[in-house]
This record gives sequence, structure tokens and C-alpha cells, in this order.
Amino acid sequence: MGLLDGKIAFISGGSRGIGQAMCEVFAREGATVAFNYASNDAKARETLAKIEAASPTGAKGLAFKVSVTDRHGIVDMVKAINAQAGTIDILVNNAAINKADNFATTTEKSWMNIVDTNINGLYFITKPIYKNMVRARKGKILNITSIGAQRALPTSVHYATTKAAVIGFTKCLAREAGNFGISVNAISAGIYDTDLGHSLPDAFKDTYEFWCIQKRFGTPAELAEVAAFMVSDRNSYMTGEVVTVDGGTVV
Repeated sequence: MGLLDGKIAFISGGSRGIGQAMCEVFAREGATVAFNYASNDAKARETLAKIEAASPTGAKGLAFKVSVTDRHGIVDMVKAINAQAGTIDILVNNAAINKADNFATTTEKSWMNIVDTNINGLYFITKPIYKNMVRARKGKILNITSIGAQRALPTSVHYATTKAAVIGFTKCLAREAGNFGISVNAISAGIYDTDLGHSLPDAFKDTYEFWCIQKRFGTPAELAEVAAFMVSDRNSYMTGEVVTVDGGTVV
């Protein structure tokens, strides 16, 4: 028996990095996995192959090429998942972008791009799925935030701002969602061996490895294992929480 047997899971930004790792681990634990991606068809096919290989039954995943900022496209995607697999039981809001920048030189376009993806995308993805969870009176929502939202780390102000918003979203929605049997939690991630992690300034990465108890970046699979438990039925009494998974950096 897997942790997620019989569950329908959707993971935003599932074509690479942490999102891809969660797709693979959730499939291994028995879930039917759907994900969206913005542009990279080759990476999406790679994720689909990993899902099928990991699934105990060889079940195929569902991939949708649609941006988290495309409100109408997201609504159509959720309808397609419901028709092909069933109502989504598990939502992981993972998709996010970052850009190394100083606040003094941040342009309005750069600010709005980060906000649109990391906050508005969070809303566009969650709303239609949450409404279905309310009707079903059950569901698990997991949001991926960052330690940059919790400490004054040398990361971009717009990124830290959006990730702090994810924490507020998690805690407030958890209180409302509890009335419908839905739990809402978050993982505050450190730096991982991903494209996003390696895009950070070298000084930040060196400082992170110095302060990190484990003296290294995390692997996407390590976060995915925690995520699988957090969205499983075994995690039945946690909601509104932000769990830090960073190798012991901001202890």
C-alpha cells in the first residue's frame, strides 16, 4: 500500500526540479498524477516517463501545457483532469520563478512578472480546485514557499515578498478550509539542486552552504518525500503549518 493509493494529485510546475521529483514520488506512492508546465515539451515528456516508470501499476500521468497565469486555460485544464481522472484530491502549488535583482534596479515589469506568476498563479490554480474540494468535503493543499520569506536572506525582494504571501495564503486559507475537511500546509524550502537554486547569486549560495548544517544543497527527491507524507491521509492533524526543509540552515 502506498501513501497516496487511489488519490488524484495535481502539481503545478511539474516538468522539472522539485515539481518533477514530486510527480515521480507521488506516482510511486500510488497517486494518479497530473501537472502543468509552461514551455519545455521535452522536460514534460521526461516527467511523464518518470511517472509511468514509478507507478506500481504503470499508470500514465497527465500533462498540460498551460501557464499558471492563464486563468481560463487553468479552468479548462481542471475540467479536463476531472473528466479523465476524477476530482483532484491533492493540490501542490509548486510553480514559481525568481530573478536575481537589487531592489534599486528592479523594473516594474520584473516586479509584476514575479508577482503575476508566484501570487496570481497561486490564486488561479487554487480557486477551481479548491471549489471542487469544498463540494467533496475533503482535500489536501500543499504550498511551496521559501526560507527567503522567513529570514532576511540576500535574495531578491520581489521573490521574498511573493513567498511571504504564500505563507499568509496558507495560514488564512487553512482556517477557512477546515470547515470543509480540507487541510492547507506549506513547505518552506531551502536551496535545492535545481535550475532555480543554481540561478541564485554565488555569494548567496556560498553563504547558504556555510550556514547549512548538512553543508550542501538539498536534492529535489528529499523534499518530495516530505511532501508525499504531508499530503497523505497519515498526516491527519496538521493544518496551517509551514514546515521548513532546508538541511538545518535557519534553525
